Formats: sequence, structure tokens, C-alpha cells
Amino acid sequence: MNFALARNWWSLVVRGILGILLGIAAFAWPAITIGALVLLFGAWALLNGIVCLVGAVRAAGARERWGALLLEGVFSILAAIATVLRPGLTTLALVFIIAAWAIFTGVAEIGAAVRLRKHISNEWLLALGGVISVLFGVIILASPAVGVLVIAVWLGAYALIFGSVLLALGLRLRHWSHGHGIPGSSMPLPVH
Repeated sequence: MNFALARNWWSLVVRGILGILLGIAAFAWPAITIGALVLLFGAWALLNGIVCLVGAVRAAGARERWGALLLEGVFSILAAIATVLRPGLTTLALVFIIAAWAIFTGVAEIGAAVRLRKHISNEWLLALGGVISVLFGVIILASPAVGVLVIAVWLGAYALIFGSVLLALGLRLRHWSHGHGIPGSSMPLPVH
């Protein structure tokens, strides 16, 4: 049985906390400039990508599934690089980058949730996080001409909700892994 997700619950907690912090920052400074929004999104996507890539390497070493983690990690890092190296991007281009990233990561989270259900009954938090990501991406794509302020608020709301879902799932998996005596649960590897 694949216990990598439960053994590495902490990576979900880290990603959840980062999302919550991004959401708080977006609401605390609603008149955020496009440059600050680019940097906030870029930092979040970069950290998410690094966690996913480390998880993919660890999963490959443990002969577990790693392809989705690798793709999500690479896509997140590419989105971060594109937003940070090109700070002159227009709001519209940033909207498309954020939307594509949210949809892609949402689909990856839904796929991971389907696999998780084989090991933990009634697990729905990861799927909910994926659905929230996809919906956020679709909403952003449907309204690309909205102003930076609205995008900052939408990004803040998405980050708070998605971060909270990931945090709850990570804590739930921590509890589950300790209750089932999963090998290595005391030394987690960054796999989500």
C-alpha cells in the first residue's frame, strides 16, 4: 500500500500555511500593485514547485508514483519564473498564468485524491482543494479584464480557502499516519 501521502503530511501543512499567508497578505493590502502581486504569486508557485519536485524525487526513490508530482512541480516553477522574470507582464498575461496554474494544479490534486481514496475511506479534502483550484482558474479565465484589485481579492480568497483545505488535510493525515504506525511517519518526506 502507498503511504507516501500520509507519511509526508507535513508538506501539505507547509503548502496550506503558505496559502493562508498569501491570502492574508492579499486582503491586508487590497490595493496591491501588479509588481507585488507578481512577486507574491511567484513566491507561492516557486515554493509549491520545490515541494512537489522534492516529493517526486523521494517518491521515485521509494518506487512510488511520481509523475504527477514532477509535472506539477515543473509547471509551478515555470509559472514562478515567468511571473518573476517578466515583471512587466500585463495584468491580462498574469491572469492567464495564474488561471492555467490553478487549473493544472487543481486537476493534479483531484487525481491524487482519487488515488488516496483507495487507501483512506471517505477522503474528500484533497478533492475539494482540487475542485476549488479548478473553479478559481475557470473564474479567472472567464473574467480576464477585471482590475488588479479584484484579482488580488480573488487570489486572496482562493489562497485562504485552498490553504485551509490543505492544512486540514495535512493535519488529518498526520493523525491517521500516527494511528496506523506507518513506517517513516516520524521522518516525513516532502511528498504530497
